[in-house]
Amino acid sequence: QVHLVESGGGLAQTGDSLRLSCAVSGLTLSRYTMGWFRQAPGKDREFVAAVHRDGDFIVYADSVKHRFTISRDIAKNTLYLQMSDLKPEDTAVYYCAAPGSETVTSMRAPHEYHYWGLGTQVTVSS
Repeated sequence: QVHLVESGGGLAQTGDSLRLSCAVSGLTLSRYTMGWFRQAPGKDREFVAAVHRDGDFIVYADSVKHRFTISRDIAKNTLYLQMSDLKPEDTAVYYCAAPGSETVTSMRAPHEYHYWGLGTQVTVSS
């Protein structure tokens, strides 16, 4: 059974940094593309970042490029999202996600991901 558990969220001020973690069980990170998504109140869930199962291809949403960094620790089977230069518009619940198979067509598309964590709240004040 696959479980994804996010942690590391909290309250931050504009310009601060936070690191989110996603502890993964039931699948091996080295075999699956993994993604981070977020959902702000009243908005649809949106793509943030994803890392290909090979680890050599990473994509980011334009809104977070050069500020956020996705990474993974294969030995710990944990996914990370390092967030820097936070802005109020980054306020959202952040989710990590894993696909239902080892192959995905689009790393950015939520429908490609089958397993989701419960999320961790990030709130950025101005």
